Formats: sequence, C-alpha cells, structure tokens
Amino acid sequence: MKPLILITNDDTVHAKGLTVLVDAVREFGDIVVMSSDVNGSGMSHAITSAVPLRTRTVHEEEGLWIYSCNGTPVDCFDLGAGYFCPRRPNLVLSGINNGSNASVNVVYSGTMGAVIEASMKGFDAIGFSLLNYDLEADFSLCVPIVKNIVADVLENGLPQGTSLNVNIPDMPYEQIKGIRVCRQSQAFWADSHEKRIDPIGRPYWWLTGEFICDDRQPGSDIHALDNGYVSVVPTHFDYTDYNNIKDMQKRFNQ
Repeated sequence: MKPLILITNDDTVHAKGLTVLVDAVREFGDIVVMSSDVNGSGMSHAITSAVPLRTRTVHEEEGLWIYSCNGTPVDCFDLGAGYFCPRRPNLVLSGINNGSNASVNVVYSGTMGAVIEASMKGFDAIGFSLLNYDLEADFSLCVPIVKNIVADVLENGLPQGTSLNVNIPDMPYEQIKGIRVCRQSQAFWADSHEKRIDPIGRPYWWLTGEFICDDRQPGSDIHALDNGYVSVVPTHFDYTDYNNIKDMQKRFNQ
C-alpha cells in the first residue's frame, strides 16, 4: 500500500506554496489536504472552541483529496487525520509557508503549530517555509529540498515527539550551498502597534515590529540561512528549561 501524506498550511487552501508542496510529494504516495479557508498566519497552536467547524470538498481524484475548513491550522490537522484520511497518515507536512519560521517565529507560526500538534500525537511531521513574503514567490526552488527531506523521513522516520522545522533561503536553487541541521537562534520580536485613523475618523491600531536577533553564531538557524544553507531544526513541544531546573528546585522545593 502506498504511503499516505496529510498536508496542511496556514496560508489557505488556495496558497501557491501549498500547491507546490502537493505537486512535489505526489510521487511518494496518496495525498490528503486539509487547509483553512482563511489565512491562519500567527495562529500558533490555537484551536477553535467557540464556533462549529465546517468543511467543504475542494477537489477529489484518485490519490489526491483536497478539503478546506473554517478552522485554524491545528484544527485542520486534527480534522484531516481524524476524519478525512482513509487510513493513518505516514507523514504530516505543513507549508510551504510564505516567509520565515526560523528562530522565535516558530512560536507564532500556524504552519508549525500544525506540525507540533501532529508530533505530539505520534505522527512524523515536517514544516517547510520559504524566506519570501510575496504571495507570488517562486516556490519551485524548494521542490528538490522538499523531495530530499521527505524521502529520508519516509524511509527512516523521526524520533518520537520530534518534528522538523525547515527554512529555505530565497535564492536560486543552484546557489543554495546545502542543508544544515542546527539549533534555533535566540531572538525576539519588538512588537508595537501603530495608531491610525479610519476614513470616518475612528482610531485603530496596526501591528508592526522589528525582528531582533543578536544570535547569529555558527550552528544556529539564522547563521545557516544568512550563509545560503537550508536550516533544519529538530523541534519538540517540551518547554521545560532543563538548564535551570536544578536551581529552581533549590529555590522552591519544600
């Protein structure tokens, strides 16, 4: 029996990156797509609890089933895996995202929210992102990289509870130097809200901000991307600060 791959994203079911990802991996097996009708960028690990989830069929043919729903990327994974896959998926993919999910961006990412949810529930899962925010970006440069990583994971699997956060520099494929497995750079977003006035005089606030990263050391994802490499960060959902747990035990254990 062919492998089954479940695919979602946070840029809607009509996103160019999603279409390229589906085409890139069709040779590996049957495909089920479940993606949102609306953009879920920045949704992180959000789930829908206050309104019902509804789905619709976008396309069906032998070996490819595409559905959409009104939920978040995590909702899309849960519905896809639980109700729309004809059997348990061998692999869950998310993307290809418009823009970086490197460094601290993984915390906010709807793309990676779905990946981490899948990993938590025992599925091998990979998120792919291209460092280009243009909706018409050339995602074709990602195809050889996607195929390389997907083929490896389908053959060799991933450790329990570990997913992959893959970020691809925006440059011609021939100029990409290779793939580097690395750690997440330490960084943050200096967020602010710009006050504006709408056409009838009411104030509103628009999110702005600056990405601050002083951690560009060798071995980090930002260093790899800055130097023309694809970054692959093994990612898990355990937020425990193991470096400081002993000090905290001394302070608070009674």
